[in-house]
Amino acid sequence: MSDTATATPTTPARGRRKVRLGTVIADKMDKTVIVQVGSSKAHRLYRKTVQQRARFKVHDEKNECGVGDLVRITETRPLSKEKRWRVLEIVEKAK
Repeated sequence: MSDTATATPTTPARGRRKVRLGTVIADKMDKTVIVQVGSSKAHRLYRKTVQQRARFKVHDEKNECGVGDLVRITETRPLSKEKRWRVLEIVEKAK
């Protein structure tokens, strides 16, 4: 018998999911928060550091997040028209 006959079929590996760290800026929706993620990049021509911000609608199953919280979010399957992220953990609660 050959080894290929006893080998199990391989399942396709799922890609690495993106993880971001951001601040909750709105929590008025049910089970949804808006998280702002900031990053710094050097300008192509002038080499000055430029701040970039992105806002994500994030799924918060237990409605635990509040405005000002620092949260870690991860990519997930589409949950609604604009929600493609979910809360992994609350890193720091707002004071």
